[in-house]
Amino acid sequence: MLKLIIGNRAYSSWSFRGWLACKQSGLDFEELVVPMFDADWEKRREGDEFAPSLGKVPILWDGECVVWDSLAIIEFLADRVGGDVYWPEEESARGMARSMAAEMHSSFTNLRRELPMNVRRSFSPKELSDPVREEIDRILQLWAQARARFGGTGDYLFGHWCAADMMFAPVVTRLITYGVAVPSFAGVYMKAVLSHPHVMEWIDKAQDEPWVIEQYEADKAA
Repeated sequence: MLKLIIGNRAYSSWSFRGWLACKQSGLDFEELVVPMFDADWEKRREGDEFAPSLGKVPILWDGECVVWDSLAIIEFLADRVGGDVYWPEEESARGMARSMAAEMHSSFTNLRRELPMNVRRSFSPKELSDPVREEIDRILQLWAQARARFGGTGDYLFGHWCAADMMFAPVVTRLITYGVAVPSFAGVYMKAVLSHPHVMEWIDKAQDEPWVIEQYEADKAA
């Protein structure tokens, strides 16, 4: 059976993406949650399970095969169960979905730093820094383009739930956590993401976690 090692559901956006990818595959997998930044975390990071990833999560083990990094996990599972499970069928849509997923993977560092994920909290809206606002505007632009070109009558960026939605799901929760105002089309999309059963399951499980990381409990938008 596959084994996925993840960090705290409340805070770990990359674990969230890797977990969504595993759920989408339909394959059975074991979940191992390792609380971040405590003594056990540091001890496990020195072990063989973490070694290939340099101590980062998520990590997917399939027997002796190990895959780390959320986007790599998506592609590994797509090879296993079929690309159409993760990516749009139409070539132009697939190309855009892959590009959006890759941009999410490599960009938006100010958003990540100033608005860390915390699916258990809601903060009062605060003024955002210019770099964060610019990154949010870019994300909204990407969402609008995908919805206009390929969304059709579906609820998600490319109509059906796909890897691009999985990559942006933690952004959706961030915008909710920090009360960021968005256009109506984005609000409708965000509601659809939050209503997806896999997203709902992740957020629900996060509420029961006993661990608290204080640096992620402060309102970074203040």
